[in-house]
Amino acid sequence: MRALARRTSSPAERLAELAVSALVDEAELSPKPALVDRRGQGAHSDLTLGLMLTSAQALQPCFQAMAEAAERGLPAAELRCLIGQLGRDGEAAMLQVTGGVNTHRGAIWALGLLVTAAVHERPTSAQALCLAAGRLASLPDPDAPQAAPSHGQRVAQRYGVGGARAEAAAGFPAIHQRGLPQLRASRQASAGEQNARLDALLAIMTALDDTCVLHRAGPAALTTMQQGARAVLQAGGSASLAGRRQLLTLDRQLLAANASPGGAADLLAATLLVDRLEPRLPGDL
Repeated sequence: MRALARRTSSPAERLAELAVSALVDEAELSPKPALVDRRGQGAHSDLTLGLMLTSAQALQPCFQAMAEAAERGLPAAELRCLIGQLGRDGEAAMLQVTGGVNTHRGAIWALGLLVTAAVHERPTSAQALCLAAGRLASLPDPDAPQAAPSHGQRVAQRYGVGGARAEAAAGFPAIHQRGLPQLRASRQASAGEQNARLDALLAIMTALDDTCVLHRAGPAALTTMQQGARAVLQAGGSASLAGRRQLLTLDRQLLAANASPGGAADLLAATLLVDRLEPRLPGDL
């Protein structure tokens, strides 16, 4: 009996698989300060690790559709409108499987832009990929419904910070200037992969105006997040005893404030995606 030929996945399928894998790895990473992880719900009463993993898997068709849209060679403005609709479709699929809980809205935005840009502009480096995604993010989406501002948008206006849209439009500096360099530096220092990922998250938190934290607990909690993350890294990172103690202190402080750095978590997932994509750029996707 002839053996069945193994099915070869398309570039768009592989990109979607990488995006989902990054979301899964971010969700399972532990111990993250005040975030859902293997220990529990963090500062969230409506989220669990199982729900995060279910949500991540449900987004694979969304990311694949975005990559396939980019393969069509559309003008950038037309592509931006198309992936905007695909992102809204992905959000609807997410809300359906989570029972209306927002698990990955910010991640759909960030990872969707990166997946699309990897195909559309065929960049040759991590920084070039982030900047290409930023150019897409800067384009208008005239088909977007005129809904009430999101929590992040209201917080950004109230406190005069950029939020997720400004981060994307700037070319994701949190990824290529903070998260990715720290991830690779910690690996080179033999910190271990889990600790390297935690250090990357902390590096993002040191400077990010995380609107999730601002929405839940205000500017004082944001300062606590940024200073606490800096203290962990200055103590030697999450692989060191002193750094781990600082990390647990930060976890307790953010839990007490009911402040969860969800924006930083989304950008960590995006960092993990970019880290895996860079060796494949521009063509081996």
